[in-house]
Amino acid sequence: MTRLGVWVLDGDPGHTNLLHYALNETNYAHTLVILTVSMTQPWGWLEQLNHWIKVLGQHIDSLQLDAKEKEAARQRLTTTWQSYCEVGDDLDPGSPVKRTMRNNSIDEDDLLPLTEDALITNLGLDIVVVVTKTDYMTTLEKEYEYRDEHFDFIQQWIRNFCLRHGTSLFYTSVKEDKNCDVLYKYLTHRIYGLPFRTPALVVEKDAVLIPAGWDSLKKISILYENMHGVKAENPYTDIIKSPPTRKAVSNREAEVQTEDEQAFLARQQEILKQGDQVRGESPLRSQGVGSNKSGPRTPGTTGQSSPKKIDPKLTPATPGAEGVLANFFNSLLHKKSGSPGTGGPGGAGNPAGPGRTANGTDAVMTPEKLAVRTDAAAELDRLSRSVKKEIDMSQSEC
Repeated sequence: MTRLGVWVLDGDPGHTNLLHYALNETNYAHTLVILTVSMTQPWGWLEQLNHWIKVLGQHIDSLQLDAKEKEAARQRLTTTWQSYCEVGDDLDPGSPVKRTMRNNSIDEDDLLPLTEDALITNLGLDIVVVVTKTDYMTTLEKEYEYRDEHFDFIQQWIRNFCLRHGTSLFYTSVKEDKNCDVLYKYLTHRIYGLPFRTPALVVEKDAVLIPAGWDSLKKISILYENMHGVKAENPYTDIIKSPPTRKAVSNREAEVQTEDEQAFLARQQEILKQGDQVRGESPLRSQGVGSNKSGPRTPGTTGQSSPKKIDPKLTPATPGAEGVLANFFNSLLHKKSGSPGTGGPGGAGNPAGPGRTANGTDAVMTPEKLAVRTDAAAELDRLSRSVKKEIDMSQSEC
């Protein structure tokens, strides 16, 4: 069984003081360090990696380590780089280089010299650089107009960084399941010495795998062939620039300050009072024909010579409509007939009856009666139209 403690500092510089719990004199020779960067922010790699390498170096210098122990750890890392062999060499029995990763005893004659720029900074620690969220490359292409030469420039820069500091490199994506299992196997290989048979992978730009000891400046230079718009010697921050910060557009509405409850209720009360004053008495109640407030009407009353028009917008629920209907029924109950025995067209000899004309109407049509009948006829006609309309709508819905 493989058991080990894992310490995570979350990349926060404020947690640097906790590093002595994870890396101290007792476990220095048995510790592996993983430095992680995210593909979502490639413009921050330069600062992040250089910062934490510097923190590690300063922390190791502060440890009370024996000089021989520190030198032995550095030599062990150098030997790991020198003793790396390709998987094909390991499986080919006829290979001229008799090196194997399964045999811990390696002759000094089989060790190859370090390549140029390899292990310039040797901290004596196994370090693995992991690039996470490589599936975000498609988003960088769409939103930030990254091209293949940008990704090649990023890869050559981080591979040069890993070469100088003697680290491995893994591009991973949990979303796309890229190199996650392989990374676990490589960690057990470096920590416990378990075999690792996966060769280096540099074909897929989002699934790069470079074990410690495989890379060299010559292999990195292959990427330069596809870099036409940029050059490898260009400063990293000049090519991979941080995007301009976008001002967050706030869609939130202005904050509404609540007023005092009593003040709110008092204001509502004033509004209700003003509404009652504006509404007042209905024109049909105060000025309509047959209103009790206007007193008895006479045929000679001024302003009543012409019938009053009914507002078509009035509904049966409005006070004006109620007044019209009340006037109509009151006129039926208190209808005045002509005097019997009166001569002329309305006399007793009239076949239509006393006080009636030949067509059945009153012989004496006062302005009051004419207004009442006009109002009632208009109201009844409007009611019949509204009922018919409701019936048609109900039938159409069915």
